[in-house]
Amino acid sequence: MTLLHQAGLLGWQLDVEVVLPTGRYRLDLAFVHERIAVEVDGWAWHSDVERFRADRRRQNALVLAGWTVLRFTWDDLTNRPEQVVAQIQAALAGAANSP
Repeated sequence: MTLLHQAGLLGWQLDVEVVLPTGRYRLDLAFVHERIAVEVDGWAWHSDVERFRADRRRQNALVLAGWTVLRFTWDDLTNRPEQVVAQIQAALAGAANSP
């Protein structure tokens, strides 16, 4: 993502598969070592009730496994990119400061 490159954020991967005891989950983008997932939500993808439910189950499983999940909309990325970067940086700083 250009936004992350421009902010100097490194170490992320796109379309990451995470295997947990509760199942296999795909993440839009992840800082795997830091266990930070970045999800970009859109109306089209979440217009289906089962997809919406599955996303909530997936997020709960990730959080219970120690992941931080950040969710952004396309509107966030295009109209508030500074806030998106600031929140990702804060999550990374928190991960770096945790034991």
